[in-house]
Amino acid sequence: MNGPRWIYWKQTFRSKFQAGCVKAKLEDNWHNGYEICPLVEIIKLKNEKYVVRFTYDE
Repeated sequence: MNGPRWIYWKQTFRSKFQAGCVKAKLEDNWHNGYEICPLVEIIKLKNEKYVVRFTYDE
């Protein structure tokens, strides 16, 4: 079995708080829908910025 397929949010963030807001919004959108919520992660990049990624299953 392959690992999850990750989709990266198109924007990087200067703070973990900003990235956390997007993470919460993504999770909230799925919880209110009919699909199973994806895994959503915040990753710190080498340039001290943060990016949000989430899983995609076909």
